[in-house]
Amino acid sequence: MKPIFAPLAILGALTAAAIAFPATTAATVMAPRPVMDIAAVSHRETAVFAGGCFWGVEGVYSHVKGVISATSGYSGGSAATATYGQSSTGRTGHAESVRVVFDPTVVSYGQLLRIYFSVVADPTLKDAQGPDRGTQYRSALFPLSPAQARVARAYIGQLAAARVFPRPIVTTVEPFRGFYPAEAEHQRFMARNPDYPYIVVNDRPKVDALRRQFAANYRA
Repeated sequence: MKPIFAPLAILGALTAAAIAFPATTAATVMAPRPVMDIAAVSHRETAVFAGGCFWGVEGVYSHVKGVISATSGYSGGSAATATYGQSSTGRTGHAESVRVVFDPTVVSYGQLLRIYFSVVADPTLKDAQGPDRGTQYRSALFPLSPAQARVARAYIGQLAAARVFPRPIVTTVEPFRGFYPAEAEHQRFMARNPDYPYIVVNDRPKVDALRRQFAANYRA
């Protein structure tokens, strides 16, 4: 991820770097429907996804029908280190994550996983997405229930068996130890800054891919 506020010279250099290392997402992959999913028993469930900079992950899921809210934050580490400055060191255990509250009668957890592996993140990159490097940018799922854990692992196995990707999937399924919302300036960053260079190069294409590949699930 790039600093939100930077002198023009630095911003220019960062933009050039983003162009030199374009987003490597699975935007051209259409992952299959999950064989295993979770039946809806309520109108409100929560899931946590990590797949690179949380600006893009939040931006994609905020355009999915059935998503009630998408919040950028940190997961994988402790509350004491859940800040942008500390997580950016890559030594806190945190991954930049997004908490998605959704209505499973509209969009299931399995469907959210399908969108994740299709357009949100490249699951074959270890500790990296697009121009970003570090464990805080890892591809990870943080199930909030045994059912979510089963479905997540089963779907990764399904994708691997079908050889959907040209390289092994390295997405981890990690114990959920808590979610800590990020600072206010990181919330709804894409919606508030649609022309920010990093967003234009790395994240807007993900939303475009969502609209093309999952038209029935897309909302403006």
